[in-house]
Amino acid sequence: MDRKFPIYTEKTDCRDCYKCVRRCPVKAIKIENSRATVIAERCIACGICVHTCPAGAKKVRNDLSRAKNLLARNPKVIASLAPSFVSEWPDVKPQAMAGAIKQLGFHAISETALGAEAVTHSLAATLKNARPGLHISTACPVVVDHIRKYQPTFTANLTPMLSPMQAHARLLKEHYGTDCAVVFFGPCIAKKCESDEFPEYTDIALTFKDLFQWLEEKGIEPATAPEEAFQPAHAVHGALYPIIGGMNQTLEDYNLPKLELIATSGLDAVFQTLENLDSDTLTESVFLEALACPGGCIGGPQMNKYKPILSGELAVRRRVLGRTPGNLEADAVAHTFLPDPQEQHHPDEEEISKALHLVGKYKADDELNCGGCGYETCRTFAHALLTQKAEPDMCLSFLRKRAQKKANALLRCMPSGVVIADHDLRVVECNKNFARTAGSDTLLGYEARPGLEGADLRKILPFAHLFEQVNRTGREFHSEALREEERLLNVTIFPIEPGKTVGGIILDVTQTENRRELIAQKAREVIDKNMATVQDIACMLGEHMADTEILLRSIADDYAETPELKT
Repeated sequence: MDRKFPIYTEKTDCRDCYKCVRRCPVKAIKIENSRATVIAERCIACGICVHTCPAGAKKVRNDLSRAKNLLARNPKVIASLAPSFVSEWPDVKPQAMAGAIKQLGFHAISETALGAEAVTHSLAATLKNARPGLHISTACPVVVDHIRKYQPTFTANLTPMLSPMQAHARLLKEHYGTDCAVVFFGPCIAKKCESDEFPEYTDIALTFKDLFQWLEEKGIEPATAPEEAFQPAHAVHGALYPIIGGMNQTLEDYNLPKLELIATSGLDAVFQTLENLDSDTLTESVFLEALACPGGCIGGPQMNKYKPILSGELAVRRRVLGRTPGNLEADAVAHTFLPDPQEQHHPDEEEISKALHLVGKYKADDELNCGGCGYETCRTFAHALLTQKAEPDMCLSFLRKRAQKKANALLRCMPSGVVIADHDLRVVECNKNFARTAGSDTLLGYEARPGLEGADLRKILPFAHLFEQVNRTGREFHSEALREEERLLNVTIFPIEPGKTVGGIILDVTQTENRRELIAQKAREVIDKNMATVQDIACMLGEHMADTEILLRSIADDYAETPELKT
């Protein structure tokens, strides 16, 4: 796994469901050995895969140990707290939240919203006399990367300044000295990418989930923490940045009558807003506030997803209402963004066809476009196969057909008749030997429709009630010689899914049993003959012994009656 990038896959937890592929808006997921891998150079760190992974295999890089080490080394570490915190901790006073973070060992706690106000200040000066055309906000790093990588023609329309996080970090280092360090807390994973790219401003970017973990480890309860003032000043309208239209609302303070303010949130909405748009055709100056998360940062990937966005927006608005601005002025960090278009492979029709053949799709009717692989169409899946981002086994219909072929081959080769039926005793699958055993009419039906799918088993077998009995009771039935008219059948019926599916193996053993009976009969005849012979011999021996006894007795009697000879 690559833990250098903020999002990675714990491969041992990945369950090859392809949900991350399906939901990733830029298809920055590669499947290797049935496991999903994030393609770092293509990823925009939107975090959609993280909160949609059902197995929790998509992980966010944990930088807590780095932050703790930073505090141990540097006594002057400032916490930059994103204004969306009031949505994540709605029942905690802002000053108490600052106090809780201060207890972690930070030198001071400051509002990132101060950086937002610096961005608005610089943006208003830039847009005051802006040329007609499109000007896109750069407060959201996900939107910036999405445009640079996937809609690069609009890179020139990005306003030339870094995000409020970086503007705030520079402000803090100017105020506290360049030897201080800045740790950001917010709802965004992509801020980690931004911090990695510009480490001279924000040293470490952590998420609200990191903050939750840290506070829990230290046993700190924000609601009861001693209150602490935000330093070096408190923000006002900059705290509106995490809600949709909040940035535009701060621009309204600068009286820009020639500027049209448009807001959109959600990557799909951003993409659709820009799709097929030619900025040069616009006759007015248009500023597009674009946020990747639905509802804005309060809907970020590291926010509590069970909290309603509406409640979060109301919490943000309540905090700003009635506040007076501080006296700290600063400017944004100027930066010119460059396009970073991702290499696109455009296969020809022959390549697509070859890739489709790998998954058993040879004609248009084979292309189901079911989306089970994570791609919208079979052709986009074929494209992913050609770029080694996907594997053939991702196609569920292909796997099913392959499994079916294997099952059919086994069924065909079995000498016994095999049938599988559902809870209504409708045939799901059977082999030819079953049809042959069931009778000539069934065999004709099988030849017309191999498998006999949907046929009523009760009309095929006179003992179909035994299948119903097994399906109902879940107990196997077996008979070595079930008589069916003039035939004897060896029958085994077994439950596959009790109450849903039942299977049967049937073998005609009539000839075998008849042959066995014939052999037994002949054996009995031989035994009978042998017994008769033995009996005859016994009788003859008996008569012979009787005659001999009579003769010997007669001789003995004669000797007994003769006078004794005298010498």
